[in-house]
Amino acid sequence: MLEVRVCIGTSCHLNGSYNVVQGIQQLLEEHAMHDKVDLEAIFCMKQCECNGVSISVDGENFRIEPEKVSEFFEEKIMSKVL
Repeated sequence: MLEVRVCIGTSCHLNGSYNVVQGIQQLLEEHAMHDKVDLEAIFCMKQCECNGVSISVDGENFRIEPEKVSEFFEEKIMSKVL
């Protein structure tokens, strides 16, 4: 199972982490992948100095903007599950 962690600490919250979590949840449902991906919201990933929201996919860290969730999902999540 693919592990996806989205930071919901203060900095990431202010940068739109709620929208990132919601977007990924919606995409998982649309693609019937909710049983293949373990999505979890976690507190501070210690990447606060960068813009965007911290997200980890199987231990690999990224920073994304909420409006790029679909693109990120296709490139970093779907590609590892399919």
